Amino acid sequence: MGWFTAPDYWLSRLVFQRALAAVYLVAFLTAARQFRALLGERGMLPIPWFVERVPFRLAPSLFHWRYSDSLFATVAWGGCAVSAALLAGLDSWLPLWGGMLLWLVPWALYLSIVNVGQTWYGFGWESLLLETGFLAVFLGNDEVAPPVLVLFLMRWILFRVEFGAGLIKLRGDACWRQLTCLYYHHETQPMPGPLSWFFHHLPAPLHKAEVAANHVTQLLVPFLLFTPQPIATAAASLMILTQLWLVLSGNFAWLNWITIVLALPAVQWPSGAAPASVPAAPLWYEVVVLAVTVLVVALSYRPVLNMISRRQVMNRSFDPLHLVNTYGAFGSISRVRYEVVVEGTLDDSPREDSDWREYEFRGKPGDPRRWPRQFAPYHLRLDWLMWFVALSPAYAGAWFGVLMERLLENDRDTLRLLRRSPFPPDRPPRYVRARLFRYRYTTWEELRATGSCWDRTYVRDFLAPTRLAETARKP
Repeated sequence: MGWFTAPDYWLSRLVFQRALAAVYLVAFLTAARQFRALLGERGMLPIPWFVERVPFRLAPSLFHWRYSDSLFATVAWGGCAVSAALLAGLDSWLPLWGGMLLWLVPWALYLSIVNVGQTWYGFGWESLLLETGFLAVFLGNDEVAPPVLVLFLMRWILFRVEFGAGLIKLRGDACWRQLTCLYYHHETQPMPGPLSWFFHHLPAPLHKAEVAANHVTQLLVPFLLFTPQPIATAAASLMILTQLWLVLSGNFAWLNWITIVLALPAVQWPSGAAPASVPAAPLWYEVVVLAVTVLVVALSYRPVLNMISRRQVMNRSFDPLHLVNTYGAFGSISRVRYEVVVEGTLDDSPREDSDWREYEFRGKPGDPRRWPRQFAPYHLRLDWLMWFVALSPAYAGAWFGVLMERLLENDRDTLRLLRRSPFPPDRPPRYVRARLFRYRYTTWEELRATGSCWDRTYVRDFLAPTRLAETARKP
């Protein structure tokens, strides 16, 4: 079938595949370095507890058959190794079916992690990586030119990511319609980056221009992805530039990067045609690609209904394999930033004037003088959940009490999630507590006078002083 392949997108596929492999590598590295404290046998939300209560059919994962911390480490580090091999181009050295199987491995391994990841993996970019990774299996390698249908399905994902995010904004917070959301967003976003303070202090008219440009990029430009070239390339390029602007303004894990990766196959690169000697696609491959296309189109029914519904929800998976999902971000914007500050003391009888020492997290704001760092695309899962906890205690769930318990034990794996513990390894605190503070960015004058990028004000106690025997136990 001459219509089946698109030789002009040869280079587009190559760039996409290497970029996706890099995102996979970051995702597996994040899992490998953080899982013991979050999901391990002594984690805050242990996987063994989860798989006992949730059947395989609702959350397919190899950990339903067996779980141990060593097995999870093997899966995570094995995913790193396969991702690195794909980044190096190993799939191009294999036969077509071998390359497809190699791309299937990281998808299956990461699906096994996400489906038992519970709250820690409840972010839209997890499903986005899985949906993109699934389609990458069928994109082919050097034995065949890129299939048109899979390239179309890649654009379909990108369309739903951008258009869904645009719709949730218009239907959500009024500040998006008034073009004023960026008056607050850079200050109240989950994890500010090193430039977020400067973005916040941009003039108000520029903030309004940013929001207006965002609406154009998310609500109008996505339709241009399905137009002839070079218009589709221009649309994808504009999306890439918008995502790079977001990369500079905050830490959103790999959300921006996977969106950029999705835009790459829509770009028709110069000299992107396949070598003249490439044979036609084998019949079995065409049949498989057609079957996958029919499957994705059928599974798109519920995400499309959600997208056009007045009760649109963000970041929902409608099937346990995360094959076709719905996306969106920041339907509402916080006007005020709150942070939960965790402290401990060695005193046997905790008082307000005790020597309370603050735990420092890696990414979330703490010490007002400490400037935010750039972590994305690496994902600091505990820091992100602490942002949600500051919004409402309901987000703390079962894991927050276990976090306090692990701090009272000076648990090594938990402390590795933090930037610094104020207590030596052989002398854990007698009590811990959590307090809620309001944070705001300092002005230019305050920054010059104090050197602090944040100003914080005590609001109330979040968790009263608690000792080991009183903390919440694992579920």
